[in-house]
Amino acid sequence: MTEKNQAAASETETQPARLLRIQEAAAEVGLTPRSVRYYEEMGLLRPAARSEGDYRLYDSTDLERLRFIKGLRDDAGFSLAEIAQLLEDEEARERGHAAFHASTDPVERKRILCERVASFERQIETLQRKIDRLQAIVDETEGRRARSLAKIEAIGTDQPC
Repeated sequence: MTEKNQAAASETETQPARLLRIQEAAAEVGLTPRSVRYYEEMGLLRPAARSEGDYRLYDSTDLERLRFIKGLRDDAGFSLAEIAQLLEDEEARERGHAAFHASTDPVERKRILCERVASFERQIETLQRKIDRLQAIVDETEGRRARSLAKIEAIGTDQPC
């Protein structure tokens, strides 16, 4: 590591985490403050801190979680209940990871790993259901396209679409 990189790393370590108020956090990830409050009400998010005036304050980890929630909801079409389950499974795996490394008992370590595998299996089932629903939509759309192409062919003019 160069001296410049070491100095930058040292400076980053000593700087306090940047905390954003709800309006700033929402704007940063492309949500409304109401959505952020709703995710908090649903238990999907907990603000990193509260200000002296009791304002919610969000750190970079909170922003990452908000982006993850938004992506699952907007891009992948997951329900908030499905997102909550995925987030809970992830948190359980993190707790299990720490417990695994804290234990030397092989029976306990195996139990922790079995719980992790069960968590992955739940996630796979949730994701597979989503894939199956999307595939059904694709299949239906392809069928409608094929029917339209057949009608075009039946018309039989030389004029292209």
